Amino acid sequence: MARVWIDPVKCSDAQDIISANLRSRDYHAPWVQPVTDMNGFDAWFGQLLTGPNASFVARDSESRGVVGVFNLSQIVWGAFRSAYLGYYGTVDFAGRGLMTEALAMVTQHAFDAFGLHRIEANIQPGNVASINLVRRAGFLKEGYSPHYLQINGAWCDHERWALISDADGSA
Repeated sequence: MARVWIDPVKCSDAQDIISANLRSRDYHAPWVQPVTDMNGFDAWFGQLLTGPNASFVARDSESRGVVGVFNLSQIVWGAFRSAYLGYYGTVDFAGRGLMTEALAMVTQHAFDAFGLHRIEANIQPGNVASINLVRRAGFLKEGYSPHYLQINGAWCDHERWALISDADGSA
């Protein structure tokens, strides 16, 4: 039996995600600032509905607690078949390998159900836990992007990591 499962994020997930994020504020800093109130959730959820995006909540199979959230954004089909991957785990389940299992499910879903060929994750060089997560999932480092993304008002450097599906469409 799987220790974790993923589902597309729904409005009914709001309180669980917000509560998990509130408990994880120190754990997330300084890398991400996920939603911590209903206004933030509504704004984030609204963005999911307006573009080629998909978000998944990963939950612990026993407690049903929020393990993490995964976002596939700027999904492009056609000849490119690619997406950007963003994610964060929660402090309640840190260090148990559940994010590794959930990431494998998300990437498999992206390749099989969405037909994507490439998933790219951009990670700040100091975020060792995040780099180790994508490395465990088979992502390869492709490069370095100076001043890539604005976080907390500052342009931050990022490493580019990518996972490519094989010829039959699976990772």
